[in-house]
Formats: sequence, structure tokens, C-alpha cells
Amino acid sequence: REQRAAAVERLDGVTRERFLRDIYPRRKPVVLTGLELGTCTTKWTVDYLSQAEGSKEVKIHVSAVPQMDFLSKNFVYRTLPFDAFVRKAAEVKHKEYFLTEDEKYYLRSVGEDVRKDIADIRKQFPILAEDVHIPEYFEKEQFFSSVFRISSAGLQLWTHYDVMDNFLIQVTGKKRVVLYSPRDAPYLYLSGTKSEVLDVDNPDMEKYPLFVKAKRYQCVLEAGDVLFIPALWFHNVISEEFGVALNVFWKHLPAESYDKTDTYGNKDPMAASRAIQILDRALKTLEELPEEYRDFYARRMVLRIQEKAYRNDYG
Repeated sequence: REQRAAAVERLDGVTRERFLRDIYPRRKPVVLTGLELGTCTTKWTVDYLSQAEGSKEVKIHVSAVPQMDFLSKNFVYRTLPFDAFVRKAAEVKHKEYFLTEDEKYYLRSVGEDVRKDIADIRKQFPILAEDVHIPEYFEKEQFFSSVFRISSAGLQLWTHYDVMDNFLIQVTGKKRVVLYSPRDAPYLYLSGTKSEVLDVDNPDMEKYPLFVKAKRYQCVLEAGDVLFIPALWFHNVISEEFGVALNVFWKHLPAESYDKTDTYGNKDPMAASRAIQILDRALKTLEELPEEYRDFYARRMVLRIQEKAYRNDYG
């Protein structure tokens, strides 16, 4: 019942030209090593981080358990001064705490107004931004957001997909990332953009019997590694150590394809949202038929969708 795991390919010193020519078109995750990321990889100690941006307030997730679940919301939001937060996140046991002495902390930076502004390290953490050289493997006008992330050791983020391509830049610490292809969505028990299967290592096979069919890809990110996560690839992240990372998202579809109200980079493209609404209306219409007919025409609709919209060239 153990899932098959494939190692994500690691490539050293990949130039922008090679990335765009050979790697990007394959639409598969890859770990890029040996890239020039600036002084952040050596400078960003706990002391430096807490001094550099001082006591500005940040909103953080606090979880009593290592596995954070966005669907059941098994965490609370709290506000702390940034310097105090960094020190707490680096501790294993806490003398002062919100929930338990071994609670986990997680910062996912957001814009000034969460509903309108995107996360951009240059705006929210300007001093730290000067230490980072983001690999510019995409055009400037494609840039969407740069999300600053800090995690306690042991914290696990729920499996989800994003609708934009992104680089996960591991600046300090170590992360394990488990990924699944968009093609395996039928086996991931989705609720919106998120999978209900929290524990990807020991899934409840009675509750999620199809999960074993999803092909698992895995990598460990060390400080200085950059993981390319193509849009729609599912990913589940465990911080094996206290660490700091930066996610850079960019738009690879025409700008008008994206939902204008999306500040996180995870709202479905406009055409996809419209198609799902139309499908919901079609399914509602089928309810007017007796069960035997409903089943027959639903199967015909599935065949039509497969015929018209499925790709047959998946590797």
C-alpha cells in the first residue's frame, strides 16, 4: 500500500536560457541548485532577521499540532511583533505560548490590505528584500507576488495547488516537499484547491482508498535550493527545520485569464470558474430526469468531456 515515490530531478547551475528552452516546457517540477540568490542564504540568522525588520506587527498561524489543516481550520491567527515571532518560531518548546508549549508557528506574508494587495517582499520587508536576488527566469510584467514564509520545525502544510507557476526558494533550513501531478487530481479527494488527505505518509486508506493511485514525487530542499512548481501541481510541505523561504509567483497565461480579486494566486482562472458554474447548472437540469436516465446522460456527458477536453499526450 506504500505509494510509489519518484525523486524530483535536481539540476545545477541552470541558466535562464536553458530553463526556458529545456525545462519549463516539460511542465514538471525540478530542483534548481547553485543559483545566485544573494547574501540572504548566509545573512539570515535568527538574530539578523529579528533586528533587520524590528517590531512591526505580523499576522501568523499558530497550530497546536504539526499538521495544519486549512479545511477544518485547526489553527488560530495571532498577531506578534516580527522580532518576537522569529525568536518564537525558532524555539522548539515555548515558555510563553498561545495554545501549547510545543505549538508551531507559520508566517505567510500578505499585502497591506489582504483583500486588495498581493504579498511583495519589497513592500512588506524592504530591508530583507535587499539581501535577495530572485532568479529572473520570467519577464518583469509576468511577476505576480513574492511571498515571505517562516515556519517552525516540524510544521506540515496541507496539500494544495496554485494556478500560477512559482519558485519555492529555500533560503535557510530544510524542507521536504511531496508533489502530485494535476493528472492525479481524481485520487486526491479535493475540496476546492485543497486535498482532504492531510497525512500523505500514513493516509487513512479506508477513508481515501483511491489515494494510493496518485504517483508521489518527492524532494528535500536544502538552504539555497529553488524548487520550480508548475501551476496546478499539488504540493505538501514539511519544514524539517526552522527555516525561511520565499515563494515567487508569476503569470504564464494572458493577464486577463486571472481573477482580478485573487491576491493569493490560487483562484481558478476566469474561464475555468465559468465552466464549473455551467456544469453545475447542467447537473441541476439532469435532476429533472428519473435516476436511470440521469445516470445514462451523466455518463454520456463524462464521455463528451473526455473526448473534447482531456489530453492524451501526458507522459
